[in-house]
Amino acid sequence: MGKYKKEAELLFEAVGASENIKALSHCVTRLRFELRDSSKVNQEAIETINVVKGVVKQSGQFQIIIGNDVSLFYQDLMELYQPSTSTQLKSEVNVHPLKKIMANLGAIFSPIIPVIICGGLVIGLENIIGSIYFFDQGTHTLAQISPFFLAVAELLGMIGNAVFYFMPIAIVWSIMKKMKGSEILGIVLGITLVSPALLTSYQQLENIKGYPSEVIPAILAGFALVYLERLFRKLSPESIGMLVVPFGSLISAVVLSQFILAPLGSLIGGGLADLLYFLFTPPFSYLSAILFGGGYMFLVMTGMHHITTLLDLQFISSFGGTMLWPLIALANVAQGAAVLGMICLQRNEKKYQAVNVPACISCMLGVTEPALFGVNKKYGFPFICAVIGSSCAALFAVHQQIMAASIGVGGLPGIFSILPQFIPSYLIALFIAICISFMLTLITGKLCLKSDVSAFFVSPMKGKLIPLEKVEDQVFSQRLMGDGFAIELEGNAVYAPFDGEVVMTYPTGHAYGIKSQDGQEVLIHIGMDTVALQGKGFIPLVKVGDRIKQGDKLVEVDPTYILQQGKSLVSPIIFTNGQEITLKQSGKIKALQEKIIELKGEHNEEL
Repeated sequence: MGKYKKEAELLFEAVGASENIKALSHCVTRLRFELRDSSKVNQEAIETINVVKGVVKQSGQFQIIIGNDVSLFYQDLMELYQPSTSTQLKSEVNVHPLKKIMANLGAIFSPIIPVIICGGLVIGLENIIGSIYFFDQGTHTLAQISPFFLAVAELLGMIGNAVFYFMPIAIVWSIMKKMKGSEILGIVLGITLVSPALLTSYQQLENIKGYPSEVIPAILAGFALVYLERLFRKLSPESIGMLVVPFGSLISAVVLSQFILAPLGSLIGGGLADLLYFLFTPPFSYLSAILFGGGYMFLVMTGMHHITTLLDLQFISSFGGTMLWPLIALANVAQGAAVLGMICLQRNEKKYQAVNVPACISCMLGVTEPALFGVNKKYGFPFICAVIGSSCAALFAVHQQIMAASIGVGGLPGIFSILPQFIPSYLIALFIAICISFMLTLITGKLCLKSDVSAFFVSPMKGKLIPLEKVEDQVFSQRLMGDGFAIELEGNAVYAPFDGEVVMTYPTGHAYGIKSQDGQEVLIHIGMDTVALQGKGFIPLVKVGDRIKQGDKLVEVDPTYILQQGKSLVSPIIFTNGQEITLKQSGKIKALQEKIIELKGEHNEEL
């Protein structure tokens, strides 16, 4: 196994292993599970895996956000996965038809997104070389003054145009792959949709034509071929199936597509493109800008954002460009700018920066989900700030009628997809998205993060404060489990230092892990080597999964018994999520006493 062997094993067990997995696939950033019984999933365990950015339940799938390395993670996971034929577990099939359609669209477009992105980038580079007048006082392009770059532009144009012109072939192939049909038949059917020259010998069939770059005709044709192949496979005797199935299904699919489905799909696609153009021009343009620019990330959160790929491709086919893609790229950049704000707010916290910095970089380069699920959605306010920023940028972009020549990379490199005449306006829109999202996150974060921690932590017990480095056990004194402090217990009770959840209890009752509502994780270890008492001297009052309020009693302790057994009552309190702390007091403290420590960085408050 590879890079993610340990994490893959943890995830595999948390979803219920092979017996609970009906199907497993992945897209650009997500693992997509089709489960037999979602109640068997340990979601809390999944969310503690360090590479998991978030969990989404959508369209009958259990989707786990991994990020850019999802393909590597998938490879390690597949080494564990053995498809089960068990029928004891109930398969979850009660999915709303609309959600099922969206899931299928996502599955169709996921395999071809890399080539779409590649096509968008090369078309953008071709525009820069061949369409922007940089030279001779703005009268010539680079291609016009250099034969070499003229050849480069022609090569790039050939690649980019091939991607989108022959897109129906990729779509029909992807449908056949998804529906477990004969992929080569899908390729041939796709060729008949884009190359009418192949049929010139039959010009008497006047209705036969091509549908290059069109999406909906290809989708209808692909699904027709799937079900026709299944029908012929069912009807044909096995002995002649090799002849009858491919011949009958392909001929029938071509005829049905050319005379019914493809013309119908072209009509639907043209109408859809006209409707979108109508919505993004006055008088509805500004409302559409706000709804799409601000709402796109909600589609990403639900996994339904692949529908926009269909809309973009249809827009490009009908009008030679798309007004949707610039808004998508701006929405991605806005989320990245919000994470940049969190980087500034949490600049002294190494643990948070280890998540924030890679998430910001990948988001600015077009992969939003690590930023969206790992940072912005987690805190809430950065996500809202980014939505506001992207809405403002979308208003300006629609006002300027900014269009992209193609789909590309959805972050800062998205500028390569913008038609040359709109690049200056798009740069202003980028500035709006970044500045508003960043500044709102910075301002709101200073208020929200402070208010979150104003009453974050109180002393969980009465006793004498002891710096962690003076604790006898080196695991604690050397901060191998995290920073913290210790209290030499006086009294017979230990209390919850904040509102949150019990995430760990030790069978002997001497140790408790609790997690606050804002993500802080604390281990309370009562006494030294008290595990040897095998639970004597402790009466636990909580269990794993209990929701607790600050001041709730966690455990009753018999300090006299513990001392009689020769054990110390020095009790470490460790911040296991990497938070650094400073003691603000010394000497004896009371249980539930405030302002005994200061959290560094993000939580710069006395607590």
